[in-house]
Amino acid sequence: MDWADDDVDSVIDAWSEILPDVDLTPLDVMSRLRRVARDLQVIRERAFASAELRAWEFDILSNLRRASNGESMTPSQLSAVTSTASATSTYRVDRLVERGMVARTDNPDDLRSRLVTLLPEGRRRVEAAMRELVGAEAALVADLSRNQVATVVEALRIIAAVSSRRAPRP
Repeated sequence: MDWADDDVDSVIDAWSEILPDVDLTPLDVMSRLRRVARDLQVIRERAFASAELRAWEFDILSNLRRASNGESMTPSQLSAVTSTASATSTYRVDRLVERGMVARTDNPDDLRSRLVTLLPEGRRRVEAAMRELVGAEAALVADLSRNQVATVVEALRIIAAVSSRRAPRP
């Protein structure tokens, strides 16, 4: 497919004139990734909203849904897998309890901690949101062949690995 120049091409063309000695290939890739990431964020928020969820709710419910054999998780485990502070995780679990999507119970293996369990309403919503998300994302890659998708995935894995080694984590 022959693509017309876009705004990234215009930016690169302008900078090529200003800095002719600089290889702007990384800008060509990363600027497009940034634009796609911005658009993808909107798509994700819409998918979550279709199930009356916010992104952080989806994150917690999704982790609980994927837990092996539907096992419960401790708030500490949820904090770790969602990369949130313990107090933030507790607050968020409280909100999900209030909405009837999770339950908090005593941990029989550790009396100092509690367990968070996904309830049927949380399961229904997170699965609905995931179905909506996958459908919306499928539309984004519909014009790519399986080989093209595999190439993009491989390239993004490499970029992500380099990024995780270089970028400081909050």
